[in-house]
Amino acid sequence: VALKKMPLRKRSRKELVVSEIQIMKENRHPNIVNYIDSYLVDEDLWLVMEYVDGGTLTSVLIRVFIEERMIAAISRE
Repeated sequence: VALKKMPLRKRSRKELVVSEIQIMKENRHPNIVNYIDSYLVDEDLWLVMEYVDGGTLTSVLIRVFIEERMIAAISRE
């Protein structure tokens, strides 16, 4: 699993986080990193997600140039 720690005190619209968690709970797909559980620890929300080897999408996009047609294919999937 992977653990994502989100400080809630910095978020002005906490209801959006709750809504996002609800959507993740209800939707499972082999092409999406799936939500497992979440915990409120002090003022932080800890999300437990499937582990995906290779790092975050942001870290990949910083290192790799992806052509528009490839982005379209990934988005379609």
